[in-house]
Amino acid sequence: MVSIKIRRRIVVSGGAGFLGSHLCELLLTEGHEVLCVDNFFTGSKDNVSHLLGHPCFELLRHDVTFPLYIEADEIYNLACPASPIHYQLDPVQTTKTSVHGAINMLGLAKRIRAKILQASTSEVYGDPLVHPQAENYWGHTNPIGPRACYDEGKRCAETLFFDYRRQHSLSIKVARIFNTYGERMHPNDGRVVSNFIVQALGNKPITIYGDGMQTRSFCYVSDLIGGLYKLMSTGDSITGPINLGNPSEISILELAKTIIGLTNSRSRLERVPVPVDDPQRRKPDVSLAKALLAWEPTVHLKDGLARTITYFDNLLATPRMERIPPRRAASSVGVAGPSLSADAGGAAVGTLRGLDASAS
Repeated sequence: MVSIKIRRRIVVSGGAGFLGSHLCELLLTEGHEVLCVDNFFTGSKDNVSHLLGHPCFELLRHDVTFPLYIEADEIYNLACPASPIHYQLDPVQTTKTSVHGAINMLGLAKRIRAKILQASTSEVYGDPLVHPQAENYWGHTNPIGPRACYDEGKRCAETLFFDYRRQHSLSIKVARIFNTYGERMHPNDGRVVSNFIVQALGNKPITIYGDGMQTRSFCYVSDLIGGLYKLMSTGDSITGPINLGNPSEISILELAKTIIGLTNSRSRLERVPVPVDDPQRRKPDVSLAKALLAWEPTVHLKDGLARTITYFDNLLATPRMERIPPRRAASSVGVAGPSLSADAGGAAVGTLRGLDASAS
């Protein structure tokens, strides 16, 4: 008997970002049609330029804080700035991207009856009081701190996803993504892996917050994307939240020393003050992903770092023009009035265009 593979029409919001571009690649490899949606606030056309000639790939400039009217079978909602430098640039808009963006993508999914996945984050756990972090832990977050625009925005998005399921019987998936690294990370995004690699390659001081004994667990991008795809492929009864990350824990100090060794760098360590609300420990419990998705990461940290270092080494050696997201201030907007959001199944959304931003 001949096996027939079903081709799906799939939307990836934030598809030109670090994770989104890798997801678009995987979906195309699996034989699906992909509509990549991004407003390029932190996403880059360079990340998907190699896909533009593919007959099953489309690229659309669009901001998810506005409704999107298309037809699709599945939606991956990855649109939101994900690094502290970017999401704290315009914290109000970051919250809008998480909340209004979720409402608009859920409204679209409701109208066309599409399955939808939300890329949530380990940041919903805040600075955790339990270790490792399992999905039944409700978190320890500061709702009024400088990171709250991202942390609380993602928590609210999760709430919306489950309310849409309860109220509209929508088919949803929620993935809580832990620290991910790999090719196409932005060199100036402020995340620890990209920071350390860029500093080490330039033989510049490697900046460590505090004593460097805080821990993280780093998952290579191909492992993470495979987990997202497996989660989306499950039946309607599996909704999540499900942790996706690498449970191998490492201190920031040890990470810095590892990267110095892999790059043969002459960099020295330089300690700087710890940012407000910076989590002290981060490690996922991935038991649920193993049980429900038959998924666990396979790429060892040193192997993934070696690939990422090669990427950055080539990137930094190539002359290029780079668009830096503009610093925004409320005073730059010459229009007053409320921002209105509504279900994308029919009602319009009014948002001050001077503050629009979504990215991945």
